[in-house]
Amino acid sequence: MGFDRFQLHPDITHGLKAMGYQVPTPIQRDSIPHLLARRDLLGLAQTGTGKTAAFALPILQRLMAGPRGKVRALVLAPTRELAEQIHGAFRDLGGRTPLRSASVYGGVGMGPQIQALKGRADIIVACPGRLLDHAGQGHADLSAVEILVIDEADQMFDMGFLPSIRKIIARLPKSRQTMLFSATMPEEIRGLAHECLRNPVTVQIDHTVPLATVSHALYPVREHLKTELLLELIRRAGSGAVLVFTRTKHRAKKLGKKVEDAGFTASSLQGNLSQNQRRHAMDGFRDGTFQVLVATDIAARGIDISEITHVINFDVPMTPELYTHRIGRTGRAAKTGDAYTLVTEADADLVRAVERRLGRPIDRRRLEGFDYNKAPEPGSGLSSKGPRHGLVPVHRPGHGHGGPRRPYAPQHHGQPRHASGHHAPAHGATAHPAPSHKPAYVSKHAPSHGHGQPAGHGHAHAPAHAAGHASSHPSGHGPGHGGGAPAKPHGRSFWRRRRRPR
Repeated sequence: MGFDRFQLHPDITHGLKAMGYQVPTPIQRDSIPHLLARRDLLGLAQTGTGKTAAFALPILQRLMAGPRGKVRALVLAPTRELAEQIHGAFRDLGGRTPLRSASVYGGVGMGPQIQALKGRADIIVACPGRLLDHAGQGHADLSAVEILVIDEADQMFDMGFLPSIRKIIARLPKSRQTMLFSATMPEEIRGLAHECLRNPVTVQIDHTVPLATVSHALYPVREHLKTELLLELIRRAGSGAVLVFTRTKHRAKKLGKKVEDAGFTASSLQGNLSQNQRRHAMDGFRDGTFQVLVATDIAARGIDISEITHVINFDVPMTPELYTHRIGRTGRAAKTGDAYTLVTEADADLVRAVERRLGRPIDRRRLEGFDYNKAPEPGSGLSSKGPRHGLVPVHRPGHGHGGPRRPYAPQHHGQPRHASGHHAPAHGATAHPAPSHKPAYVSKHAPSHGHGQPAGHGHAHAPAHAAGHASSHPSGHGPGHGGGAPAKPHGRSFWRRRRRPR
């Protein structure tokens, strides 16, 4: 059966048909009857299953009757993008109705928002911070709110919005209908969510299991080859829309530029952008101007584009819940999609956690024709692992290049220790580092040897004051002379850090 079972107003039914809605999704089928009966509800469902329409349709139906000129429904969302998406859904579904919605969030002027909050809009979709700014200045009259929706509740709580949400709830009438919808709901968050609800109905639609319409694959790769493998995957994705996830804003910006330099139409979406820049990136991705969008998890909240054919995790998500949310950006509205994740050896624990959530191993793949043996080039990758900032790896001549290794402590059991891991020799002995394939770390500003040779030049083992060379000590004796406690390094620790350029 279609939406006729809900007996919605004809103007709302017209909006459904205009948007191509024919059959309710499971979350819509199970939620809408309870919401039309004005019950509080906790809705748990994966992203991409139609949660927005599940609460938008009952709100529109209820507000068709009643007064105008007051804010009667309030929807809280964690990000500007999600607020705009929800506002757009109300606008499209209620286009034939007299009801009006408005979005309220930071980064834009407050004037139009003030007019909306004073009654020109029946429905307000807001981010908590900006709404509280308006309330503090007396612009927000929320005394007539009949319905409260907290969307993406898990992210709202995880992002620290709980105090703001409580302040907003304190300004609302106690007699109201409240709904919480979320893509994921960890058990420790569930109790907090119930603080806002009264005798709620819980509708749960496989919220911990990613969409069955999505094909999953892992692509094991060395860190320095991740960018090249990503570009090749995009190349082989054809003309489909590709959404790439990174962990940090800096990496999203840098990676987006690399994708664009490789000849693709691409943009990045991350928190440092202005609202106009974010809207330009979103609109361009939605209308096909950009084939590739590189985004962080928070910035991607609100991306509801059914044409996304591929989601690529450049960085493995830190939790199984994030994995579920990310890949839910493809395979939406019963369409199929592909979810690829680039993994390195360091990601093994995260991958196992995701596989436990899925209940099965994820297929490991190798891209045919890709050179997995290519040697690393300095500055070619976007490695998230590597030497600690300010420590310069110095490779021993004649030995292979091992991976970065944290330096040992300057002293061990009362004796200075070499970077090679061996104790400094006793007084009068010559220090000879044991062969090793690991690089030693020395500072560019490390103290020089007594014979005028700077640290890191010639012998690439420990710095002079820890090396134990008798000839390098000003008194003619090594640091171990005298049988007492070893001499401390001169000045600051010899594992000095470079100054950051200002």
